[in-house]
Amino acid sequence: MTFASRPPGSSRRARRTVLTIAALSGALLVTACSPSSSGGTDAGSDGKVTLTVWSWRVEDEAAYNKIFQAYEKSHPKVNVEFKAFKATEYNKILATGLAGASGPDVPQVRSYGQLQGTVASKSLLPLDGKVDLSGWDENIVASAKGKEDGKTYSVPLARQTVQMFYNQGLFDKEGLKAPTTWAEFIAANDKLMGAGVTPIAVGAKDDWTLPIVHEVLAGARFGGKAFQSEVLSGKKSFTDPDWVASVKVVGDLAKYMPKNVTGVAQTDAQTLFSAEKAAMIPGGSFDLSVLQKANPAMKIGVFQVPPAPGSPSGSAATTAGWADGNFGVSAKSKHPTEATELVKWMTSKEFGQMVNDDVKQISAVPGVDPSDPLLKQMSDNYKNSGSPYLLLTDFRYGSPSGGELLGKGLQELLLGSKDAAGVSKDLDTGVKTWFKPSA
Repeated sequence: MTFASRPPGSSRRARRTVLTIAALSGALLVTACSPSSSGGTDAGSDGKVTLTVWSWRVEDEAAYNKIFQAYEKSHPKVNVEFKAFKATEYNKILATGLAGASGPDVPQVRSYGQLQGTVASKSLLPLDGKVDLSGWDENIVASAKGKEDGKTYSVPLARQTVQMFYNQGLFDKEGLKAPTTWAEFIAANDKLMGAGVTPIAVGAKDDWTLPIVHEVLAGARFGGKAFQSEVLSGKKSFTDPDWVASVKVVGDLAKYMPKNVTGVAQTDAQTLFSAEKAAMIPGGSFDLSVLQKANPAMKIGVFQVPPAPGSPSGSAATTAGWADGNFGVSAKSKHPTEATELVKWMTSKEFGQMVNDDVKQISAVPGVDPSDPLLKQMSDNYKNSGSPYLLLTDFRYGSPSGGELLGKGLQELLLGSKDAAGVSKDLDTGVKTWFKPSA
C-alpha cells in the first residue's frame, strides 16, 4: 500500500535517516555496539531515553519525524528515532529484529491475520489495561487482537477505505457526473470509451489489487456487511449465487479496463490515471496522496459504485474498510514503560489529527476528521455506509488466504481461463482448509 512523500535532508535528524536494505545487513552485525540501531538504548548523557520506531512506510519519514517532534516536546525526557525499511522486506527484517537485541521499541505491525505470527512468537507486550480502545470501531479493534487469546497487542493507526477515484475534469468534458445508479455508471463507461479514454484503470498484473477492484465494483452485489455475518456463521459460503454474481461483475466490466489488463502493473494503472488517459481508478484511501502528487493540477473526486442489478434486497452502495499499520510494544524493549506511553499517546486525538493531516491517512482514532476534503468524504462514506473488507478482515487467518485465492482467481477470470463460478469454488475450497464457521 503506497502513498508517497520524500523528506528533505536534515543534519539535526540524521539519526532518523531511512536505512537501505544493504545498509541494514551491516547494521545488524554491529548493532550491539551501535546505539543508533539499538532497539532500546539506556539513557544518554543528556538523561534522555531513546525509543526506536520501525515502519515499512519509507514514504512517511518526513511526516513521522514531524509527529514525533511534537511528542518529544511534551515528553522532554524522550528521544524518538523513526526508521523505515523497504515494504517488501519489512516482515523478515522485523522478525529478525524482534527476535534479537537489535529490534525496535515500537514496531509498526500488520493487522488481523498477518499480526498473528508476531503474537505467536511472543514478540509483543499485551496492552490490555494500558491502552483504552473502548468506543472504537469494532472492525478496527479486531485488527489489533490475538485471535487465540483475544488480547490487545497493538494500537490501530489508520482506517483504510476503498472506492472509485475519478478525474472530474474528464467527467466535466464529457458532461458526466459521479453516477448514483448502475445504469448511469455503465453509460459513463460507454461514453468515455467512445471518446477514446480508458474508463477504468486496473493493474491486474499485481494480483493483490484485484480483491480491492472486486470490492469497489461489486461489494454491494454480494451484500457487503450482511454477507460477512452469514459467511462467518456458515449460513452462506463463497459459492453463494450472490458472491458468484459479484465475481462475474468484474469480468463483465473488463471491456472498460486497459487492453491486456493482466499485463498492466498497478503503477502503470496509476500512471494512466495521472496522465489523464484513464478516467477512473479503483483504489484505497492510501492511494490519494500518490495520485494528488503525480498530477497536482488534476481535480480528483471519489464515489461509491452503485449496486449492480440483482444485488440483495436492501443493498446500497458501500465503502469497504479495515485497519492498517498498527503499532505495538516489543517484548524485548529496554524501556517498556516509555514505549507503552508512546503507544498510548497514539490513541489520542492529538496523534490522530496529525495522522489525518500529515500522514494523509484516515486516523483510526474516533472523533477526528481529516482536513483534506476527499479523505473526509471517504471517512464519512465509511461511517455512513461502511462494510468490512471481508477477505482481509476475516480470511487472512490461514493459508491460503482469501485475498491470495481471489486475486489469482480474478486473474484467471480476466484471462478467460476460468469463469466466476470456478473462481468462487476455488476460493471456497481454499479457505475451508483452515476456516471454521463460528456457528
